[in-house]
Amino acid sequence: MNKIIPFVSDANDQLKALWLDYLENEMSEYKIVLFENLSLNQIQNAKVAIVANPKPTDIALMSNLVWVQSLWAGVEKLMQEIPDASFEIVRMVDPKMAETMAQSVLAWTLYLHKNMPAYKQQQMQKIWKQHIEILAEEKNIAVLGLGNLGISSALKLQENGFNVLGWSRSKKDIQDMTTYYGDEGLNQILTEADIVICLLPLTQATNNLLNKQKLDLLRPNTALINFARANIINYKYLFEKIEKSELAHAVLDVFESEPLGADSVLWDNPNITILPHISGPTNMKSASKIALKNIKEYYQNGLTPIFVDKKKGY
Repeated sequence: MNKIIPFVSDANDQLKALWLDYLENEMSEYKIVLFENLSLNQIQNAKVAIVANPKPTDIALMSNLVWVQSLWAGVEKLMQEIPDASFEIVRMVDPKMAETMAQSVLAWTLYLHKNMPAYKQQQMQKIWKQHIEILAEEKNIAVLGLGNLGISSALKLQENGFNVLGWSRSKKDIQDMTTYYGDEGLNQILTEADIVICLLPLTQATNNLLNKQKLDLLRPNTALINFARANIINYKYLFEKIEKSELAHAVLDVFESEPLGADSVLWDNPNITILPHISGPTNMKSASKIALKNIKEYYQNGLTPIFVDKKKGY
């Protein structure tokens, strides 16, 4: 009999059914079962589970869990909701996701570099005006976060001619790239940046990292892209600075509450671009293959995948 792997998710029925199709197709040697269809005995004996925004109460019933495979790259919500988890958490590390994120970073960097927000506003006002465009190599693009997604995005920007600067909490050396680290390094990179791209994980150390003091280091012609988590940036103060023309533009793909409420002031400012959390979606097919690889390694060879450091949060 095929080994049962619980799939635990609080998503809507349509999305769960879609995920189940992909998981079952890629993992035919296992039996993938929705949590709500498991018997009490199956729940209590499960050692591995695949999760996507699971209810903490469901996870709590799985008393013998050794590790869970998250289908998302970001796992801070799971860690916050189950802070004292006895099991390990394996985040989704997918080259396809890194490639998709790098494409998004390049696309929206070009959007800003090519003055597209200004031309959009001019069209609405029927204004014919050309803007001087500097070379990509003259633009300093600061990538905050040099993990898998950050490095892929930084290299994609370099391939397209931009001068890329990188920042991470600890020192990292990347060939042909100027990198900074620590608080002093963050101050330095923010003062040099023409476009800041946030790709950091949300942890205790990065929560409100770009606060009033840090945002005040940015020059008035600087733009910001946030493809990470909303709580890393003080959105209220960011909005104030854009309203006062103390920052050029912000492309925001993540928010504290999603979907963004219709009453949010962020919608109405022409120098803020709102995206519905689309920058780095999980690819169901490739993610299912990675989940299979990790689970096979565990059951066949006793190897647990690299899991999240709960102290660091990533």
